[in-house]
Amino acid sequence: MSVTRRALLWLGGRRGAQGIVQRTPLSRSVVRRFVAGDTLDAALSAIVSLNRSGIGGILDELGEGVRGTAEAEQAHSDYANALEAAKRRRVDTAVTVKLTQLGLLVDREGCERRLASLSDQAETVGLRLEIDMEQSDLVDATLEVYRRLVASRPPPRLAVQAYLHRTPDDLRVLAELKAPIRLVKGAYAEPEERALQRPEEISDRYRELSEWLFDNHPDPALGTHDGAMIGFAQRAARRRGLDRRGFEIQMLYGVRRELQQELADAGYRVRTYVPYGSAWYPYLVRRLAERPANLRFFARSLLRG
Repeated sequence: MSVTRRALLWLGGRRGAQGIVQRTPLSRSVVRRFVAGDTLDAALSAIVSLNRSGIGGILDELGEGVRGTAEAEQAHSDYANALEAAKRRRVDTAVTVKLTQLGLLVDREGCERRLASLSDQAETVGLRLEIDMEQSDLVDATLEVYRRLVASRPPPRLAVQAYLHRTPDDLRVLAELKAPIRLVKGAYAEPEERALQRPEEISDRYRELSEWLFDNHPDPALGTHDGAMIGFAQRAARRRGLDRRGFEIQMLYGVRRELQQELADAGYRVRTYVPYGSAWYPYLVRRLAERPANLRFFARSLLRG
């Protein structure tokens, strides 16, 4: 992991830095590149626009690591409202949650209850529920909650992070559950004993696990903006006789928009991860750390300001 990326991810967890950045008017203007707005309505409007271009959405209310039951209940209520609003506006979108938003760090049983409620509601309104993966020390708890959920309900799509050493073993277990997977490289700062650090090693692992998904999981989704990774996945899908709708390519709001449109125009199934809300600081820092192009955009905006 580069020094710049490590420093950015460290800043992402510093409340002092967060306060300074969030109070800067320029930061608010820059964040609009990567965050659809403060409100659910703004996010849904962004997804309506994407839908007109043949691109689906993934709604994400920003926030993580809640430490109180009231906050977890509020997050549950917000997501329930998002599911109803998406149905009412007839948008093509999934809804993704972080389990720490639903109280994983507060009360695991309460988190399981809230997740089950959202799963039932998503099935009722005909929308897909997805679950984001968080830091490596939360993977065991996330997988346990997931296993308990799918014992009695359809499996939501679960994000897994290619750079974690444990992920190949986790995928073998998840394949037995017929879990739909979103494969991402990984965006959190993790130590060497838990995660690959060199970009070329992470890319090799991503290619390896992409092929595993095609062979062992239903409806695979690849979360990547890397053209080489997308090309690899396209070739892997063709070798297996999958057509362009047989897997999903997921990208982030505001990142490589032209490529998203090119893929959709070519008939591929594309979804854009559309975050909204005021808790944007940790999300923005991870996006800047992921891709040098994002950091260059931020720097140019600062200079123009």
